[in-house]
Amino acid sequence: MVVLATKCYVDGDARDRALDGMGSLVANDVGELSVDWQVGVRDDGFVQVDVTGEDAEVARNVLAETWGEIVAHDGGLTAGEEYVGALESWDDDGFVLDAGVDVRVPADEIGLGRGSPAQVVERFGLVQHLSVRFVYGGDVGDPDAEPSRLADDERDRLYDWQRGNGRVNVNSATRGEVRATVNRAGHAQDIVTVERLGLLEQSIVCTENTDPPGLLAAIGSYLPAEMRCVV
Repeated sequence: MVVLATKCYVDGDARDRALDGMGSLVANDVGELSVDWQVGVRDDGFVQVDVTGEDAEVARNVLAETWGEIVAHDGGLTAGEEYVGALESWDDDGFVLDAGVDVRVPADEIGLGRGSPAQVVERFGLVQHLSVRFVYGGDVGDPDAEPSRLADDERDRLYDWQRGNGRVNVNSATRGEVRATVNRAGHAQDIVTVERLGLLEQSIVCTENTDPPGLLAAIGSYLPAEMRCVV
């Protein structure tokens, strides 16, 4: 079994569609290997894939590389090592990431410029449940532990978002649902692509002449989701 660093947190028909889509994505990743698999969801919302067959170990490694892996279920996190977690909440003190266990990244360890954590969230278009890479500092009960921080590669990725075309980031919707919404709102010509950030987290990459806040306003009524702009 491999626990992927992406969550399924919608209910009803939306949940069924999301998990059907996840099955198709797993098939794209490992369908040519000699394996069988079954997609499920843990109690904490993380997607897990039970893999069996001759190439099971290879398939698990491919899925972990593609989606990131939640490893806290195999034991504690190791100080100084890089992991991936879901952005669960933020306050004046920093970010809280769910990596199978809650990990707090203090405000001065986010490393994305000036401003409060809430201002960083707005400036970089971060949405809840977004997968974020971090370096684990250590158990908060250990007086010698370093604080956890965002990984250098993660900071680079987010700064790259600001340097490129504008973006609108979305949660609670599959990539297909976001594409269909943009088309339905009549703005297909205003985007370059919809980049998949997770099962239910997407990034709409705008064309050079598209105003991200304007696009968000145009599609917002069609999509019951959390949306933020990167400008």
